[in-house]
Amino acid sequence: MSRFAVLLAGSIDPTPALRRALTGRRVIAADGGIRHAAALEVQPELWVGDFDSSPPDLVDPDGVAKVPRERFPRDKDRTDGELAIQAARARGASDLLLVGALGGRSDHAFSHLVIALREAEAGLQIELFDGMERVLPLLPGGPLAVEAEPGRQFSLLKFSDLEGLTIQGARFPLEGVAVPFASILTQSNEATGPLRLSLRSGRALLLLQADPTRR
Repeated sequence: MSRFAVLLAGSIDPTPALRRALTGRRVIAADGGIRHAAALEVQPELWVGDFDSSPPDLVDPDGVAKVPRERFPRDKDRTDGELAIQAARARGASDLLLVGALGGRSDHAFSHLVIALREAEAGLQIELFDGMERVLPLLPGGPLAVEAEPGRQFSLLKFSDLEGLTIQGARFPLEGVAVPFASILTQSNEATGPLRLSLRSGRALLLLQADPTRR
C-alpha cells in the first residue's frame, strides 16, 4: 500500500497525533498548504497549485525553495487540492491523508468533504485529519470500525438520504434505520467505546472530534 499525505491550506493543530498520522507517508503540498510542512516536520516531495495563496515570506531554511513545483493557471477547472490528489494517485497512492482540509474558508472545507466521498467511492482509502477533527467516509456495504474513547463526540454528516444505517458503540445507537437528508438525527452523538457503523445505501462522512487529553 502506497501511503501519501496532501497538505492543504486550512488551519491545523500540529499535535503529536497528527505527526504520528504522517509517519511513513510521502507528502505533497497544495499551494498554501506548504506553510504546514515546518510545523509538522515533513518535507514535501512536490508542491502544486497556482500559488495564489502561498505565503510570500517562506524562507529556505525550511527547505521550501528545494521542493519541486508544478504551476497551474489560476483560471482552471480543478482546485489545488484536486491537483495534489491527482499527483499522489499518479505516484501510486492507495491510502491518502488530507491535512488542513477542514479549517479556513467554508466553501473550501465543503469541497474537500465532497472530494473525500468521491475519491473513496473510486476506491481510494482516504481520511481527513487536522489534529482537531477526523473525517472518514462511510460507504455502503462493509462496516466502518473506528477506535474511540468513551465520551468522544462525533457526528455523521449526510450528503443524501440514508437507508439501513447502524451505529454501535454510541450513547445514541441506531439499528438499520432510514434517515432523511433533512434530518439532524445523526448530529452530536457520543462514543461509549469503539465505534462500528454500517450503511445499506447513501452518502455520509463520520466526523470525530479529537480527544483534547490525547492529542
